[in-house]
Amino acid sequence: MTPQPLQIAFSPCPNDTFVFDALVHGRVPGAPGLDVTFADIDITNGMAERGEFDVLKVSYAVLPWVLDEYTLLPCGGALGRSCGPLVLSKEPGTDLTGKTVAVPSERSTAYLLFRLWAADVVPGGVGEVVVLPFHEIMPAVRDGKVDAGLVIHEARFTYQNYGLHCLADMGEHWEATTGLPIPLGAIIAKRSLGTEKLQLLAESIRRSVRMAWDDPETSRPYVLAHSQEMDPAVADQHIGLYVNEFTADLGDDGYAAVRGLLTRAAAEGLVPPLGQHALRFV
Repeated sequence: MTPQPLQIAFSPCPNDTFVFDALVHGRVPGAPGLDVTFADIDITNGMAERGEFDVLKVSYAVLPWVLDEYTLLPCGGALGRSCGPLVLSKEPGTDLTGKTVAVPSERSTAYLLFRLWAADVVPGGVGEVVVLPFHEIMPAVRDGKVDAGLVIHEARFTYQNYGLHCLADMGEHWEATTGLPIPLGAIIAKRSLGTEKLQLLAESIRRSVRMAWDDPETSRPYVLAHSQEMDPAVADQHIGLYVNEFTADLGDDGYAAVRGLLTRAAAEGLVPPLGQHALRFV
């Protein structure tokens, strides 16, 4: 009898489709089958909190709420350098003290990085934080509906099109203060799958990543089909930023970055504290 495919949800962003292309399309020998649902990361974070899927791409920020049911996979996610979220404003040098800032989610790594930055750099504290869908943030800043906006992903390459200015790079601040890569998105899987299946899944994701690196043209149709009409050159930039050695294996620096982020955030009261072995795979 053919095993039931694993229910997986990840974003349609180029880095995720690039990573999972070979695995989704059955080109990784011996890998478990996948039944894919596309959802933006603010949606998958909620799915994880409700325990709805076997495997999910989520924000590292949501881990403290879900690690009882899910384990963090040591591969497939997004960490990096020089790829952090940006705070954008209509006027350069805007003082955010008491100002309204739009964010895409309060359960996101971007939000934690923003709050840690603001704690260091905005001594009076920002004012109201409002949650807007990602695609509405830059227009809201441009139109003066909010004073600033926190943006991620391809907005790094397109914010000038809205006449906006980069007030601060959250990644630069994080790297300057910690020396660690920026932890962005994680792959998690249900502990109930069992050690053997979880280890097979992790190795299969690693092989899928390496196959995409070895032959990037094979993944291109899948990437572009789901990239929401993104320019192919921007899609390539996106992959180049977010798919790197940490995607193949978190390694010591990757784990240190994740624990560092969540420990600092817990100290600021933004997330529950992690248990000593919470990040251990299976």
